Amino acid sequence: MNRQTVFCPECRQDVIYVVKEKRESAELKGDLYEFMAQIAYCEQCGQEVFVPELEDVNLKELYDTYRQKNDIISLEKIQSLPEKYNIGKRPLSLLLGWGEQTFSRYYDGDMPTKQYSEILKLIHADPAYYLSLLEKGKENLKSEKAYEKSKVITERLLDYSAAESQSKIEVVADYLLSKCGDITPLSLQKALYYAQGFCYAFYEKFLFNEDCEAWVHGPVYPKIYRQYRDYCFDSIESEDGVDASVLSGEEQLLLDSIINHVCCYSGKTLEAFTHTEKPWILARAGLPLDAPSNRLITKESIGEFFASVKEKYHMLSPVNIKAYTRDLFAQI
Repeated sequence: MNRQTVFCPECRQDVIYVVKEKRESAELKGDLYEFMAQIAYCEQCGQEVFVPELEDVNLKELYDTYRQKNDIISLEKIQSLPEKYNIGKRPLSLLLGWGEQTFSRYYDGDMPTKQYSEILKLIHADPAYYLSLLEKGKENLKSEKAYEKSKVITERLLDYSAAESQSKIEVVADYLLSKCGDITPLSLQKALYYAQGFCYAFYEKFLFNEDCEAWVHGPVYPKIYRQYRDYCFDSIESEDGVDASVLSGEEQLLLDSIINHVCCYSGKTLEAFTHTEKPWILARAGLPLDAPSNRLITKESIGEFFASVKEKYHMLSPVNIKAYTRDLFAQI
């Protein structure tokens, strides 16, 4: 409730008014649109009173309704573009090959055409698209400095987007591939599984969020399987220039130990290891050995099992994983 005052023609004096929502309709560009308007009423007589600020609010609500119904970019997204790409309104308009004031008018609330709206939506959603426009249209800019400033911030956005688009499990897989000279899709899957389990055992947290499935040949993370399945039984090409900044020091220490004490075994040997372990066995309970399945190996079962392994082998750090895998190898 707003306790400000306004002149009431009925009461002939300044009065306190209250604001209530009311469904209204108005015509815009030849069509009728319904929207929720903010209406002020005199607290004394109950008559509607005129508040200039509310007229602006209601006009914006009408325009927003029009934008939504006609799939026109929102005013907020338009107004975010100069800051997002570190470019002035006039230079941005020139970059797009528009009139000098065209973007400024849209920034101030004018409605863009459908064609221009689609261009602005693409620019807002895709820094790579904007960068291509910047390169193609830089001659339209009156200042080399404007081009350079916008290019720097856009390239930063693209670098950030690339890092954000890669999930943690993909970073872990890339890290393993970057340091293993000979790792097949089968052995990569088992390395991810052991990394997940021992991460929980040593640090009481899981390394990544993805769920593991109990396939015929052992634990599998389907997202990574699909990414590298075309290699079949061949070694996966190693990754160069992996950005490991999302991995903590302790996580990298763990992965280095996985590389040294797990990835030293073949994929078929690691498959045999997992077939002796409780998480895979429980997940496939009642299934024939060769039956396809996407049953989950729950994170809880993985965490509990590897915590018990750590305790049984009196492991003090990830380096001690060697004793467990060497023991498994002696048993198969």
